[in-house]
Amino acid sequence: MELSKNAKRIQEELKKFKDGFEIIELPESTRTSLEAARVAKCELGQIAKAIIFESEKNEPVLVIASGSNRINEHKIEKIIMQRIKKADADFVKAKTGFPIGGVPPIGHKNKIKIFIDEDLMKFGEVWGAAGTSNAIFKLTPKELVRMTKGRIIDIKE
Repeated sequence: MELSKNAKRIQEELKKFKDGFEIIELPESTRTSLEAARVAKCELGQIAKAIIFESEKNEPVLVIASGSNRINEHKIEKIIMQRIKKADADFVKAKTGFPIGGVPPIGHKNKIKIFIDEDLMKFGEVWGAAGTSNAIFKLTPKELVRMTKGRIIDIKE
């Protein structure tokens, strides 16, 4: 099956880091962490869910959280010294170029401040979205940090 436009875009981004990343795009949804874990046949915690928040200065903030964790927004607000709210679909699409449920850790339209859940670091491999709500790819937590230049923090409630 040929990859969709957004998944191809992420495939090209991944090649900048190394060859060998494989995007899996399927008919079933990977929009939620639970759905993605089922498709990837992995633990819920291994899903690197990408949640976009909007700061009070209208800037995007990406939190890449373990699929089993709820994000404590106050921890993020303390670090960036701004209030944040979960972004709506239009904001997410405008700032990243991707739909909610398919936001990848890389390849965004705009530069985004990125925070990575420290709990992802305990896994040998994690799974991230690949630009659509039914495309994922596998990588190591180290690769995730290197690619995104994200800051590892404790984000969970």
